[in-house]
Amino acid sequence: MENLQKEPSGSPTNAQAALKKNTRVIAFWFFALVAGGFLGWLQIGWLNELFGFIATVFTRLFKFVAVPVIALAVITTLSQLGAKRETKQIFAHAIFYTLATTFAAALVALGLFILIAPENVPAAISAAGSAAVPKNLQSLSYYDHFLSVVPDNVLHPFLEGNVLSVLVIAVAVGLALAFMPRTEGRDSLLRVIFGLQELLFTLIRALLFILPVGILAFAGQLSSQIEAGVIVGSLGKYVAVVVTGNLLQFFVVLPHFLLARRINPLRVLKGMFPALAVALFSKSSAGTLPVTLASAEQNLRLDRRVTRFVLPICTTINMNGCAAFILVTSLYLMQNAGIAITGGTMAVWVVVAVIAAIGNAGVPMGCYFLTLSLMSSLNVPVDLMGVILPVYAIIDMIETAVNVASDSCVATMTDHDLKGKLPPAESDAPDAPVPQAA
Repeated sequence: MENLQKEPSGSPTNAQAALKKNTRVIAFWFFALVAGGFLGWLQIGWLNELFGFIATVFTRLFKFVAVPVIALAVITTLSQLGAKRETKQIFAHAIFYTLATTFAAALVALGLFILIAPENVPAAISAAGSAAVPKNLQSLSYYDHFLSVVPDNVLHPFLEGNVLSVLVIAVAVGLALAFMPRTEGRDSLLRVIFGLQELLFTLIRALLFILPVGILAFAGQLSSQIEAGVIVGSLGKYVAVVVTGNLLQFFVVLPHFLLARRINPLRVLKGMFPALAVALFSKSSAGTLPVTLASAEQNLRLDRRVTRFVLPICTTINMNGCAAFILVTSLYLMQNAGIAITGGTMAVWVVVAVIAAIGNAGVPMGCYFLTLSLMSSLNVPVDLMGVILPVYAIIDMIETAVNVASDSCVATMTDHDLKGKLPPAESDAPDAPVPQAA
């Protein structure tokens, strides 16, 4: 495996050509966003149906590659790094920055909750939302959620798309390969695994090539929904707290983390733009992982040993936007249920929100379902979740983009801290080529 930080950048002419190409691609993506939004706003029936079809196709394709990407990235990385010191270094930095950014997101949201102080929703409105609450989730407990992470067979987590269970399996297999004796059977197995990864990244390159069509459809679909009144109304101050908290995390908190490590936030934002755009519309950080990996490795030139270890893990545990949503929504539901919200209660729930976010799966509406299960397990009335549901589509988009931005920042800061400190990479199997992000 090559250390991308040490790759030559090429001649100035090549660097300028690459910069111009990247700028053109980003401009094309912006054009697709604007054009899709405008076409969706026109409310052309057959065109909106086409946008819906294309958006569904791309969502399914992302789900198709997301779970194998997580499994193969973790397995191949751990199989080479094993229990070596660099693995511990990478993991320690990733966990530190994950906890730091997630706690920061929760604290920012708490500050806004105290400052804006959303009032209780009238009982009639809250009761009216009971019909919209997914009834099959009210019986779930938080204990059941964590128990579901433990796989009971190999295939079930992959078929169900259970990201956390897949991560557990991948870590176990990767570590087992790392500690196995270097036999011919182990080498043959690794060659197959790396071959599968190469095949998957070839599919990802093809998907990224046609992705502007998907962005056009996603933007058109969202615009038509807003214009048609599907996504309307809000709970006012509550929505303001959640959305503002996420925006502050994206535009203020995360850039300051990067600046503290002397990293240019604009460079990171520009390099990760493809992944952020996909996250915004797909509403799945796990589904966005292929583009996140490609953007980090190709645009930011991060060490693959860092990206392929940190990003799959961060996709499942680094949930800044989710922590803010869980904290604010839990406090809001408890407040509406008549539970006194004291300083001690807030402090406890900051910790609970961070832990819950770490245990959340990076899938659409994951935070919503997790908060619903958490409140149900505490016997807090969840009728208000039905009132929140119509506006959660917008919240989910924003918080997913924040999650992916945070993943990117954690990987970038880890790579920055360990630059020059990791030993030359060993290779017991060929690396899969880096998919082109932009």
